[in-house]
Amino acid sequence: MMARLIPDPSAPPPEPRTSTYIGIFFVALATLMYEILLTRIFSVTMLYHFAFVALSLAMFGLTAGALVVYLAPRIFRPERLRARLALAGVLFPVAMVLSFMTELSIPFRVGSSIVAVYAIAFTYVVIAVPFVVSGIAICLTLTGFPSRVSRLYAADLAGAATGCVLLIAAIGWSDGPTAVLWIACLASIGGVAFAVDAGSRRLRNAGLALFAFLLVAASAHTMMVRNGTPVFRILYSKGMVETPAIYEKWNSYSRVRVMGDPRIDLPVQGWGLSPRVPKNRMRQLQLDIDVWAGTVMTHFTGDFSTVEHLKYDVTNIGYYLRNGHDALVIGAGGGRDVLSALLFGARSVTAVDINKDIIGTVNGRFGEFTGHLDRDPRVRFVNDEARSFIARSPQRFGSIQISLIDTWAATAAGAFVLGENSLYTVEAWTNFLSHLTDDGILTVSRWYFHDRPAEMYRTTTLAVEALRRLGITEPRRHIAIIRNMRPTTASTTDTPDGVGTILVSRRPFTDAELDTLDREVTRLEFEVPFSPRVALDQTFARLTDATGLAEFLRSYPVNIAATTDDSPFFFNMLRLRDIAKTSLLDFGNLSHNMKAVATLGILCLTVAALTALCILLPLWLTRDRVRLAGVGPLFTFFIAIGLGFMLIETSQMQRLIIALGHPTYGLSVVLFALLVSSGIGSALTQSVTPATAPDAGRVRLLALVAVLAIFGIVTPFVARAVEPLTTPVRILAAVALLFPAGIFMGMAFPLAMKLAAPRARDLTPWFWGLNGAASVLASVLAVCIALTWSISTAFWAGWVCYVVALWAFVRASRV
Repeated sequence: MMARLIPDPSAPPPEPRTSTYIGIFFVALATLMYEILLTRIFSVTMLYHFAFVALSLAMFGLTAGALVVYLAPRIFRPERLRARLALAGVLFPVAMVLSFMTELSIPFRVGSSIVAVYAIAFTYVVIAVPFVVSGIAICLTLTGFPSRVSRLYAADLAGAATGCVLLIAAIGWSDGPTAVLWIACLASIGGVAFAVDAGSRRLRNAGLALFAFLLVAASAHTMMVRNGTPVFRILYSKGMVETPAIYEKWNSYSRVRVMGDPRIDLPVQGWGLSPRVPKNRMRQLQLDIDVWAGTVMTHFTGDFSTVEHLKYDVTNIGYYLRNGHDALVIGAGGGRDVLSALLFGARSVTAVDINKDIIGTVNGRFGEFTGHLDRDPRVRFVNDEARSFIARSPQRFGSIQISLIDTWAATAAGAFVLGENSLYTVEAWTNFLSHLTDDGILTVSRWYFHDRPAEMYRTTTLAVEALRRLGITEPRRHIAIIRNMRPTTASTTDTPDGVGTILVSRRPFTDAELDTLDREVTRLEFEVPFSPRVALDQTFARLTDATGLAEFLRSYPVNIAATTDDSPFFFNMLRLRDIAKTSLLDFGNLSHNMKAVATLGILCLTVAALTALCILLPLWLTRDRVRLAGVGPLFTFFIAIGLGFMLIETSQMQRLIIALGHPTYGLSVVLFALLVSSGIGSALTQSVTPATAPDAGRVRLLALVAVLAIFGIVTPFVARAVEPLTTPVRILAAVALLFPAGIFMGMAFPLAMKLAAPRARDLTPWFWGLNGAASVLASVLAVCIALTWSISTAFWAGWVCYVVALWAFVRASRV
């Protein structure tokens, strides 16, 4: 027979000590902090969709750790439980730092060569190592002390909840790489606690020495970061050697860097500049977010004659039709659009940017260079999410400008939860148009491709649907599209052919305005592919005609239908069912977004295969040593709650990020509230015994299903209702929604462990591993479902999983 963690059921189970609770608290804290931090760092070092892959596969390390415990019972015998916990706890921070340094040393290159494939695979294996060690420690703790599993699981969740908040502070006061040292320092506290629990002086001293070393290293390097002289830094970004910046600042959702020499004059920069632009030179700096999303900081002394080149940019074409009004700029960036509004005579300019460090960099650190636009009485900078700000604002604007706002950046909430996507939904555009004056214009600029201008098509469907929601029945009279195309010889498959700007007016464009538009377009050598007068591209005309539009959108090769808050993935246009159609992956600069969806589909299949392997491999290796009769419902239950928890968590994070107005809130509010409330729910099951578990479990799981159903019905209405309210009120509303659901979801795992321990104690590490594997699979499935259908569909899929879990628990209780 297989050696069991507790071989004699009649013997009293081991009891955890205070140091055990401290140990699992800090290991769980460090595990979640490191997991989220990797999302942020991978957004810099990898393409963002590969960051999602890397994190998903790394999290399988936790499952692998649980399977190691299950498949190696001789190593993890009950008398060695505390010693093995101590060893895993001390090794965890060591594995974290060494793994991270190894990952940084590998250039992440995407290619068809066997070396490139090997490098990617090796990277994924390396980053999984610390999660394997952490998985061993957490599995041993939760399965080794069955009588206190409720409180231990509560400590685990409390540590994870604390970690998701601490990370925001850690990465803000240092930077991404240094935060790894701080997390490892916190993890070493868990190792010391487990060593004290085991009574091992050697491991305790090793843990204390490690803690002291990491504390000194993290503190010293934090000072070096603040002095601009880091030595523990990223060497490769997007597969290329990274050039040191003159300034760098990290936060939980971006890395902001400034490149260039402020003393050197350069040709004027701008993606949409006319061929007629004067060949002036001036001092400029490049400000980028996560390497690829760039904006220009222009040297400005107060003399507007030095920035006349901005009048030649297609992004500013709307100012030729209407000016002298109150302007709103969404995405302040390096201040270029603010200068443009002032140059064209705006009465006032409100510049909103979600990233506080961009505003601080432009107006603070480089304020003398940019002319301190924040000190101009006509200008107001606002650090807020644009939708949230506009919804609360009583002001109406003559123009709202959104110029090439995207970052391809993974936020702390996950690599496919992009803050900018909330700007490109029907609800957002309806909100924007509602806050324009009667003759106001919404102007949105996106990349343009001659053959496949999919982004411009999608902005057109957004404009049409938003106008129709405002009661406008002839949207074509309110829309004009202008493009500035580069010479064909300069175009490549990797860069856009040009920039397009869509103008959406509250009232129909007049003949005089269209005459002005035609005149300026001719002078600047732009083109008008679509306006109330012309339609050089008949697809635009088709999109503004309601007749047969639904069928046209369904038949179009990629998804250009209007995005909504329930499916806010504007940039991801490839349908998952088409991931094998390689011809659809070549969309020029849009290829990154197309390939991201293809990568997601492949990842979903890969993770599903790994989950199946977690079931079949242990079954095959132990087929002659364990008795599986009657445990099928328990297997089903642990898989179902793993799927259900992550489907609900991910979907609500995606939904409430829009309602709360900032990606950081998706982490600090949604994740924190769910983890804390789940920890409370777990602690509330401590009084449940194996004998009372069947009855108590049925009642509480039935209540869970009911609470989640109410939660799913109510949340969309609350999310819409709180959008115009202040941030504290929106946070309180989100917490009030999440807490009841979290409390009941937190009860599911300990209740099942209490049911399983007396009858299948050998299998409890495997159950924990299956729960973890299902959670990773669900994190990918949630995005796949939301992309294909909607966020609501992902949520209700999670609810169905809990219904299945209820059924499985009832069946398991009767065995």
